[in-house]
Amino acid sequence: MIKSMTGFGRAQSTVDGMTVTVELKSVNHRYFEFSARVPRNYGFLEEKLKSFVNATVARGKTECYVSIENPENDEVEVTVNTALARGYAAAIRSLSDLVGTNEQPTAAQLSRFPDVLTVHKAEPDEERVWNAVQQTAQLALEQFIAMRQTEGEKLRADILSHADRIAQLVAFVESRSPQTVREYNEKLHRRMAELLGDANVDEQRLLTEAAIFADKVAVDEETVRLHSHLSQLHDFLGAEEPIGRKLDFLVQEINRESNTIGSKAQDVEIAKAVIDIKAEVEKIREQVQNIE
Repeated sequence: MIKSMTGFGRAQSTVDGMTVTVELKSVNHRYFEFSARVPRNYGFLEEKLKSFVNATVARGKTECYVSIENPENDEVEVTVNTALARGYAAAIRSLSDLVGTNEQPTAAQLSRFPDVLTVHKAEPDEERVWNAVQQTAQLALEQFIAMRQTEGEKLRADILSHADRIAQLVAFVESRSPQTVREYNEKLHRRMAELLGDANVDEQRLLTEAAIFADKVAVDEETVRLHSHLSQLHDFLGAEEPIGRKLDFLVQEINRESNTIGSKAQDVEIAKAVIDIKAEVEKIREQVQNIE
């Protein structure tokens, strides 16, 4: 099933005492591009999330947002700078002796001096955190993929409708092309008869001119290739793997063949059909830009 490159998924769960929220969203991009916004002290999650998402998502600019409420990690550690505390204590005693107060510094006094006490949060347990985030990310990813598949099915139906229209126009060109040769031959015959009057018309010369014209305007090879490309298009749209880049190349080939037919066209009706074909190709090209 083809997928759109546009998607969104969100999930929240509580795992091992942590409440984790993960959001995924993506827009069109030629390649896979990933960025993650995670809480401070959880930077290690970025590469893990990138690998996790990239295992399922092949193309698109994907953004991931993670929030973590972790009560256990709210615990803090307080450390004492013993060397600095001793220095402050010695300075206080020295100052006390100098003024004659015989005062001894207390722990409460020392704790108020800068940098004597240092407070910091405990380091997170990376394996425990990743386990919780991964489980939640999986739920968000499932929603994300489901949305891309739904959008992809709409794109598939729209592309097929345009492809069917192109097939109809190509069939018209195939049926009309031989008729243009006959009309050219009849037109040439009338002009020769008008110019020569009662004189005999050189039928062999007319046949030669008609053959040259037929070769010049022949589009059999182009229409055969167009049918082949349209058949490939149907096959690609039924594939399971990402096919956006293949479709992009195939649309270029369809456009190239239609341009060639247009350059050979010596008939107004065929020229109109080519314009319609190119319009349908452009509509397909716009949709292909959205496919993974």
